[in-house]
Amino acid sequence: MRLVFAGTPAAALPALNAIAESDHELVAVLTRPDSRAGRGRNTVASPVARRAEELDIEVLRPERPTDPAFLETLSTLAPDACPVVAYGALIPPAALEIPQHGWINLHFSLLPAWRGAAPVQRSIMAGDDVTGATTFRLEAGLDTGPVYGVLTEPIGPRDTAGDLLHRLAEAGARLVVDTLNGLETGTLEPRPQPSDGVSLAPRLSAEDAHVDWRLPSQIVDRRIRGCTPAPGAWTLLNNERLGLGPIRPLSPDESSAPLGPGELSIGKHSVLVGTASTPVELGEVRAPGRRPMAAADWARGARPSAGQRLG
Repeated sequence: MRLVFAGTPAAALPALNAIAESDHELVAVLTRPDSRAGRGRNTVASPVARRAEELDIEVLRPERPTDPAFLETLSTLAPDACPVVAYGALIPPAALEIPQHGWINLHFSLLPAWRGAAPVQRSIMAGDDVTGATTFRLEAGLDTGPVYGVLTEPIGPRDTAGDLLHRLAEAGARLVVDTLNGLETGTLEPRPQPSDGVSLAPRLSAEDAHVDWRLPSQIVDRRIRGCTPAPGAWTLLNNERLGLGPIRPLSPDESSAPLGPGELSIGKHSVLVGTASTPVELGEVRAPGRRPMAAADWARGARPSAGQRLG
């Protein structure tokens, strides 16, 4: 089949590579426009755009997929299907109608669970034991289209969103190609999503990543892992933001003197913080303007007072 692939971040690269290596004809790649990034705010192309250029594939970067010029180009390319992985913009009805087999989206959840922009992060934060990936046909609703294929993936007790997304992107690449193969041979039929089990996964904001130490340690742990690496968990110390990497909840046997929510206990080799249940041990922290470092190293330089609270 003739394909136009749509994607933007690094998580889309395994699927792009798998499609490029398949028997299908990849005629173009659709991605978000170049953006400013880094301390110098230099304009950079998306990971998908850079990879497509390495593969010598035409790159489409419309400001909006509703642009008439883009729609005309897409019609001229005449794709049979448009696989999508984390493109980052809504596909308008006029574009949905162009390919015969539609736009086939790889979504990183077991639909209808976690419809939306942050399914991996939200599944970890919710304490799910299992998640997965789904290929489905895009329609006007938010991740509501009929399903073609599904795979499952366990969520480990120390998985961050970055860890889990990497595994799902690699496994999902094969699922995308299998789905396209099934559409080409006519052996794959879409199934409507069930009406029960729907949950939403809106994009995480900076405030979602603000740690509330008044919650139990297990919930604090899941929130931080779900926000790692982006948007990045944080707390406040002396009214300055302190970035947080994954933590380690202490077992009841490891807990000594009780700590109030957010209260610090500084040891020679560890930094503990109180929660609504047992304390947690900080991992890496990032002070303003500094690189991430082990919490004990940070404490030796910052010298927070005994009993001082994060908030």
